Amino acid sequence: MSHVVIIGCGVVGATIAYELSKVKGLEITVVDRQPPALASTGAALGVLMGIISQKTKGKAWQMRQNSIQRYETLIPELETITGRKILFNRQGIIMLLPEPSTSCSEGDAGILQWEKLQEIRESQGFSLEIWDKAKLKQICPQVDNDKIVGAVYSRCDRQVDPTALTLALVDAAQHHGVSFKFGVQVLGIEPHPLPPPLSRGGDTEPHSLSPSHERGGGAEKYCYQLETTEGKIAADWFVVAAGLGSSLLTAQLQQMIDIRPVLGQALHLRLGYSLGNPDFQPVITGDDVHIVPVGAGDYWIGATVEFPSNKDEIPPNKELLESVRQQAIAFCPDLAKATTIRTWSGLRPRPEGRPAPVIGKLPGYNNILLATGHYRNGVLLAPATADAIREMIVHNDF
Repeated sequence: MSHVVIIGCGVVGATIAYELSKVKGLEITVVDRQPPALASTGAALGVLMGIISQKTKGKAWQMRQNSIQRYETLIPELETITGRKILFNRQGIIMLLPEPSTSCSEGDAGILQWEKLQEIRESQGFSLEIWDKAKLKQICPQVDNDKIVGAVYSRCDRQVDPTALTLALVDAAQHHGVSFKFGVQVLGIEPHPLPPPLSRGGDTEPHSLSPSHERGGGAEKYCYQLETTEGKIAADWFVVAAGLGSSLLTAQLQQMIDIRPVLGQALHLRLGYSLGNPDFQPVITGDDVHIVPVGAGDYWIGATVEFPSNKDEIPPNKELLESVRQQAIAFCPDLAKATTIRTWSGLRPRPEGRPAPVIGKLPGYNNILLATGHYRNGVLLAPATADAIREMIVHNDF
């Protein structure tokens, strides 16, 4: 039996743990210095912009497609196993289109570009609808802004409560025998030039060195032990899904993956009644501001994008958060009547000098896998990330 240790229990780490828990012959341990979903996952809005994304080919599109499709089965699967109810909005996403050249957002792609994307999505088996201003007003009367000329409606995209999802993933993984160690700090991973003899269900024979251990004439290092504040944990595979914590851990192994923080702030508004048609409550997005219905006349509004000005310190900017609220009101004026229930913020892990996310083997190490640096798409890409990690472990197991 092979032992997999996952470092980090945000939505990515939890999804990996759950998907691996269904693979026979794996023992899985998840380690996190805090309870699940408290870092960037807990601050996310859970807007799954896959089909409406301008990505149309390659890995970037494939991961979105795989994740959107997996969510359709994953949510009912988790609810059945755990008995938990997960807020999962199946009513799609509406992207508001501004007047040309009034914004540099994705919504300003232009009608011709959206029509081209519509054709591509149809060929891929997905639906995109382009609405003019009259149709938008008919279907979503709550949108009242003279600068909005229409909208794109993606009925196949979704929104999910990231915290509820992560807790359900942890619960379901525990049902399948996964061990979770919360409040445990990872101090380091011990490298070794060759795989040592580890005990796996009575098997104490050392692994043979396969050709995949060698690259460029030199053997890759094999890490066999995780050092934590609760002692050492021996394992065959280590999956680094620690978000911003990934940089320090990989730096200790002389292969630092540079992950920088980007702050996001959001609000929870209570209106007391539903905007527009109470039976049609999709996510509405425009100018990178999301209006997310969460039931009973409540809405999440977000999020800011704030980069560090002094090293990695990013104090939340109240003016930027207020500008997000005002933009949401500009789209849906009724939100001006809403009461602010709470505000929150979180740090997104953004890779420096390379595209997000970072998925694959840590250079120079045969059994350390990276699943980190998802920036603003951690919730969206968690299922596809878990699928990629599972394939690496299943097809490259020693």
